[in-house]
Amino acid sequence: MENITKEEYEKALVRLEELLPLVGNDCPADDENMIEFEAVSDVIERYENDAFPAYQPSLGEIIQEALFEYGYTVKQLAQKLGISTRKMNDFINNRSEPTLSVARGLCNELHLAPADVLGV
Repeated sequence: MENITKEEYEKALVRLEELLPLVGNDCPADDENMIEFEAVSDVIERYENDAFPAYQPSLGEIIQEALFEYGYTVKQLAQKLGISTRKMNDFINNRSEPTLSVARGLCNELHLAPADVLGV
């Protein structure tokens, strides 16, 4: 798929503003303004996804946030998972990745989604 230029993006923003008063919740999907509105929105979305990618926190940041949320210390969580505090600090500092067994434990103890722990 072809990249959208900044100029095309800016034109799309202007056109979207022009189309907004012409479309609404009751506007049929086959209306020419609605079709153009959808196409212009797609251009804007593609540009913004490329130019302003969403921030993806690291596993270490996710673990730190969960530790705070559940009131665990690093040592307490490491003990619950049956690993050393040093190994837990390696995960928090993004120096190593957990095994699948430890990842499962992180998901269970900290109520995390597997995709967040596995970086999927």
